[in-house]
Amino acid sequence: MSVAFFWLFILLMAFGTPVFFALLLGPGLSLLLDGETQYFPALLARFYNGIDSFPLLAVPFFILAGEIMNAGGITASIVRFAQSLVGHVRGGLAQVNVLSSMIFAGISGSAVADASAIGKMLIPSMEREGYPRPFAAAVTAAAAVVGPIIPPSGIMVLYGFVMNVSVGALFAAGVVPGILIGLGLMGTIRVLANRYQLPPSKPRASWSERGAALRAAWLALLLPVILLGGMLSGVFTATEAAAVAVAYALFVTVFVLRKARGAELATIFRNTALQSGVILLLVGAAVTLGWLVTVSGLAKGIADSLLSVTDNVTGLLFLVNILLFIVGMFLDAGPAILILGPVLSPVFIEMGVDPVHFAVIMCVNLTIGLATPPMGLLLFVTASVARESVENIVKALLPFLAVEVLVIFLITYFPALVLTLPRWLGLA
Repeated sequence: MSVAFFWLFILLMAFGTPVFFALLLGPGLSLLLDGETQYFPALLARFYNGIDSFPLLAVPFFILAGEIMNAGGITASIVRFAQSLVGHVRGGLAQVNVLSSMIFAGISGSAVADASAIGKMLIPSMEREGYPRPFAAAVTAAAAVVGPIIPPSGIMVLYGFVMNVSVGALFAAGVVPGILIGLGLMGTIRVLANRYQLPPSKPRASWSERGAALRAAWLALLLPVILLGGMLSGVFTATEAAAVAVAYALFVTVFVLRKARGAELATIFRNTALQSGVILLLVGAAVTLGWLVTVSGLAKGIADSLLSVTDNVTGLLFLVNILLFIVGMFLDAGPAILILGPVLSPVFIEMGVDPVHFAVIMCVNLTIGLATPPMGLLLFVTASVARESVENIVKALLPFLAVEVLVIFLITYFPALVLTLPRWLGLA
């Protein structure tokens, strides 16, 4: 079997073909041109089996839970709680933006949902208090990156399914990198406070005010505790945790907060179905391509090519980080993981890199790509919310991207940052 399917896939992508169709048309046209149509039934079987998976049910469930909780107005309560904790420091609203994103990440698991929900509330507030608009948008985009890193995480569910890695271990491994990015961003804001003449701090909230903010936000804060506690203690799997999240979100939003009923719930379910359908079709198509990558010998060829450059794992990890960062500039994190995971992961596992460690390197790197030009989706989301040009946002974003790249290399060359928690919990 030739590897023409790969070059056809690249060519289709270069001409702007949607990823799903490029994933299917590349292999299909290649087999047709090579006269190997006997593989068509196998491709269809792989496509169906790639979708027909119990673990993948976690993806639509987590999306649904995040949509329902967001409709319940939890964003405002999270922001107020974050403001009571860090609103008194110099550049307080920017610090609140980052901390709110870290908390919201434990509920939605989506960078776009994070940027949209937090941005709509905080970017106008930051602008009214004197923050430069590009800076406010840049902080929002950089902070939203932690959405898929701090668990729950849709892209980690996808990676775990495709590469047969424990989702619970991936969730535990994402906690420290997510916190490192958040703390790094908050430190950067403090350093930039004088350069951007950020507004002076507000009075420190009293403990009674913090208690009131916590009481208002406790229902939202309880969800990640239930999810992580249940998964890490072995009470339920990641898929079951996602179903629990939906049940909890429905109970809180509909019966406690008395919001999101009737037509609004129907819209939420419809939007979730559309998003989930797109993701599952991509998964099926990516599994098909991954099978061809293996049986055609392309994976071995790529491995040999990498090893011909250097057989030093430290050097190869540096090169693959550069590759993933560049890919992340042009391709969304989910499709990139589905396409590159089956190609790159076996190479590094063979060289002794822990599967969970490499998975987190890949997921974090490609997630940061959501905030990098020219195709970073978070840039366009925040540009729309802030009514600011992408170019101006990118200029303000550069110091934050530098911090996030530093975190990538920290977790790459200090595996304990990633592996200590899952090993302590007996998951890796």
